[in-house]
Amino acid sequence: MSWTARLAELGIELPDVAAPVAAYVPAVRSGQLVLTSGQLPFVEGSLAATGKVGGDVSPEEAKAHARTCALNALAAVHDLVGLDAVVRVVKLVGFVASAEGFTGQPAVVNGASDLLGEVFGEAGRHARSAVGVAELPLGAPVEVELIVEIGG
Repeated sequence: MSWTARLAELGIELPDVAAPVAAYVPAVRSGQLVLTSGQLPFVEGSLAATGKVGGDVSPEEAKAHARTCALNALAAVHDLVGLDAVVRVVKLVGFVASAEGFTGQPAVVNGASDLLGEVFGEAGRHARSAVGVAELPLGAPVEVELIVEIGG
């Protein structure tokens, strides 16, 4: 089964590629790797939430936003090389704008990791970092970067 067919089976539609908010491109290919720029939780061109996790944004809400970020990253990959070219997910980096004392970054970034597992199965298992930060662009609560290996 192709990855695009798997998305359809799951009832998941890839969004349009989020427009860059600064001087960068959504994704680049280097050899057999595609690296995405940091993806924010944009939904239909608007930031879905702002604020710090553990303060203005609950960990559960942030986990859903991390999933949205991962969908945006997959859209960037698809736009560049086609999702069906993906052989495996190599690495995911998640940044969580964290309120003072919040230490649940791994659970928040699971929103992105869980999506990759749903879509890619065993090929979605990846290395990962979940990092708490003071601020993210535009006040976003979470940002995700993705590295995937492609065939051919």
